[in-house]
Amino acid sequence: MNYRWQTGAYLIIAIFIIAGMSSCKSKRSLYKKPIKAEGPEYLFEKLKQNEFQFETFSAKFNAEYSMDRKPFEFKGQVRIVKDSVIWITFGQDLGIEIARMIITRDSVKFLDRFNKKYFVGDYKFVNEFLKTSIDFGILQSIILGNDFEYYEKAKFKAAIDGGEYRLTTTGRSKLKKYVRNNSDEERIFLQSIWLNPDNFKITRIKIKELTQNSKKLTAMYSNFEDINGRLFPFKMAYEVEAESPITVKVKYSKIILNKSLKFPFKIPSKYNPSN
Repeated sequence: MNYRWQTGAYLIIAIFIIAGMSSCKSKRSLYKKPIKAEGPEYLFEKLKQNEFQFETFSAKFNAEYSMDRKPFEFKGQVRIVKDSVIWITFGQDLGIEIARMIITRDSVKFLDRFNKKYFVGDYKFVNEFLKTSIDFGILQSIILGNDFEYYEKAKFKAAIDGGEYRLTTTGRSKLKKYVRNNSDEERIFLQSIWLNPDNFKITRIKIKELTQNSKKLTAMYSNFEDINGRLFPFKMAYEVEAESPITVKVKYSKIILNKSLKFPFKIPSKYNPSN
């Protein structure tokens, strides 16, 4: 290699490295300013200001579900009335529906069309499926990439982690006026939230219950696009760290907001209750 060319190449590489280090340093200094000046409360307020707002939500999705490294791909639709109903269908190619679920604040109903069975009950079904413990509000937030709406603000600590803001709390419980039973009152979460410093959208959430130390849920959000003036993550990935690890990857399409929706759910007479 020509000595002058080699020397020039090294010089260019060195310039890029120095520029990159300077850029990272200046960005880190810039990101620290709001934390130092106004504390984690400022970041939490910006998070809330930039959350995805809607009255009704409808979308199609492609998903990949994996448990114990056994993958399963499916398609589906999700419809939501804010704070009221979540309706989901699961299907395969050729438009064949294999399952349907409707979730309210108090109940969970599930149709297994493949085995001609049904389930009607409470959140025990969802929590056993996800290997964790959640309620309607948390499930709605996780699906949409928003923060938990009916939980205490708690005392968050703010830091910079990998070029993003990170908010961490050592204990967050449900607001008293939204407590419906003893389990709601006892549920306390350890929570970390990562925010994009440019738009304050949540890019990752990690939660763990104090009473469920072996179980952790991580949700990751990417591919943000504008919908009615609000950014929404078209790609999501979920990981449940438990005895049998679970991963779910979701890609959304055809999102429609604030239109009248229907939630058809009828249990055929030939279906049997699941055990």
